[in-house]
Amino acid sequence: MTQESKPEGEAHWSCRSMAKAAGVSPATVQRVWSARGLKPRLVRTFKLSNDRRFDEKLIDVVGVYLNPPDKAVVLCMDEKSQIKALDRTQPSLPWKKGRAGTMTHDYKRNGTTTLFAALNVLTGVVMGQCLPRHRNGEFLKFLRTIDRQVPKGLQVHMILDNYGTHTHDNVVAWLDKHPRFHLHFIPTSSSWLNMVERWFRELTEKAIRRGVFKSVPDLIAAIEAYLQANNNDPKPFVWTATAEEILEKVSRGRVALASIPANNETPH
Repeated sequence: MTQESKPEGEAHWSCRSMAKAAGVSPATVQRVWSARGLKPRLVRTFKLSNDRRFDEKLIDVVGVYLNPPDKAVVLCMDEKSQIKALDRTQPSLPWKKGRAGTMTHDYKRNGTTTLFAALNVLTGVVMGQCLPRHRNGEFLKFLRTIDRQVPKGLQVHMILDNYGTHTHDNVVAWLDKHPRFHLHFIPTSSSWLNMVERWFRELTEKAIRRGVFKSVPDLIAAIEAYLQANNNDPKPFVWTATAEEILEKVSRGRVALASIPANNETPH
């Protein structure tokens, strides 16, 4: 189950349309919304996983977070694919008092890259590698990078999603020859369970979204600079929710969904 609050440009029920429908003034609608803590312009996105092995996978992954194995490193791994090198069509206006930063709404596309990243749950250090594609060959290359960087005396427990690349025959064959690697798959539609996604969000906000990149090498340089800054002063995320708490919340969500009429039709 995922939830992320985000502002919408126009709420479905705007203040004026609600006021017109109710036969009151917009000011009255605003007072009612404010008194009851209603924020129609905010939307929470969510999706409950339909994975048949949801409980099993959830308990496994949360167990690794809360009780990491001895003599092992726990890595949250994923790919951030198709990162665009965008160049704005006009320079941004400089900041000044009373004016926020600006950028043009349109842009030029200058290619893409894919970032393979593995977040060390204990230390917050991230191993990252930018590669041109998102295939099993690139995943194998990143696995070899991890194998070189993690001390040989440690087991490697990796939390990752169910993308086909991660279970390709070539990957399975490589894992058979490297028994210290142990993969823990999150349930489908459960990216919130992989803590590297939180790091991806920070990377996007702090190094990519406002950036101007005239080429893919410029984009890769910015990503690598952020990686270096992160690893110079790493701040690990801390997982606190138990599997029981999550399962209870998911159960409530399923009950709520089951109570909604098909096609969101209001019953007569």
